[in-house]
Amino acid sequence: MAGVTHVVLVAWEPGTDRAAEADAVVEQHLDRIDGVESVRSGTSVSTEGLEGGFDWMLVVRFRDRTALEGYLPHPEHQPVASFIQGASSRVVVFDLED
Repeated sequence: MAGVTHVVLVAWEPGTDRAAEADAVVEQHLDRIDGVESVRSGTSVSTEGLEGGFDWMLVVRFRDRTALEGYLPHPEHQPVASFIQGASSRVVVFDLED
């Protein structure tokens, strides 16, 4: 089975920068989920300026599609999803099968 890369782009509510808090919530929870192979999050360091208004990115690599499906309802995912939903003005999610 092929792995899956889960990308989340977040624009925080105007006038806020919640990146450090989001990184901490991610670090506390996501590595505890079976099937998660790696987790990266943070702000862009690009010099191109093409972020399109997004402030922060989360990338989670899963063992396979089944692991991704188990991640979404997982109790350790819920605090991360809740934080992002409560602090953001816009979110894009893109899943790519390897």
